[in-house]
Amino acid sequence: MPQDLKKQTLEFNKLQKRLRRNVGQAIADYKMIEDGDRIMVCLSGGKDSYTMLDILLNLQRTAPVNFEITAVNLDQKQPGFPEHILPEYLESIGVPFHIIEEDTYSIVKRVIPEGKTTCGLCSRLRRGNLYSYAEEQGFTKIALGHHRDDIIETVFLNMFHGGTLKAMPPKLKSDNGKHIVIRPMAYCNEKDILAYAELKDFPIIPCNLCGSQDHLQRVAIKAMLNEWSKVPGRIENIFRSLQNVKPSHLMDTDLHPFTSLKQDLSEDQSNSSKNKNIVKLKIN
Repeated sequence: MPQDLKKQTLEFNKLQKRLRRNVGQAIADYKMIEDGDRIMVCLSGGKDSYTMLDILLNLQRTAPVNFEITAVNLDQKQPGFPEHILPEYLESIGVPFHIIEEDTYSIVKRVIPEGKTTCGLCSRLRRGNLYSYAEEQGFTKIALGHHRDDIIETVFLNMFHGGTLKAMPPKLKSDNGKHIVIRPMAYCNEKDILAYAELKDFPIIPCNLCGSQDHLQRVAIKAMLNEWSKVPGRIENIFRSLQNVKPSHLMDTDLHPFTSLKQDLSEDQSNSSKNKNIVKLKIN
């Protein structure tokens, strides 16, 4: 084996093992997948969802529980969208799949003024269609490809622009209670996912609904975090803090009973306080 090929193979194996370990740990920590689950893996055609599908299929072969995987893509009818790519890829790897065809593109273009960010409405329409299909088909879990960096970025987006302290949870019950959303790659960093997608040579489909328009606020947060990542361990500590929350050291009165806090008196202190009161009464 040529030296370059050997090096690439070793790099791939190491990377795949790390992604498998991180996905497996997240699944175990949050009990994302249970025996008999029918999982709808949402496939957009981007690096994140391709990697998620690939790692889940890999884990499925050795998992201690049985679960089904179906890849589902929403064709939003963007002009020039290469409709053949995902079906051909999924057929080539033998994965059950379904393509939902729904013209959300026209809705977004009609509602959002030219030049404004379309990501928010696009996401809501996409989520609604995916949830509806999951309910129709009886899927027990909906898997999304968000990773560790997405979660951290969302924390700061919500802090800076929403005034709330929240992120993307690894496991979520939908507002109507009918769906359980899981994010198996919650522990995976974007750098690993990008490298893996390149080594696997996935047929990436760019999001070009709005000319690959970036969500400017998220881009700014990402740039900030990239700068912070120059300090070793800083990003890891930020992520770890989401798993070590101390409500008593924050300021939400719904999470901690600040208003009803009382001093705990020992028995000696309590008796001393009573004796002082008796003395006062005698003096009076």
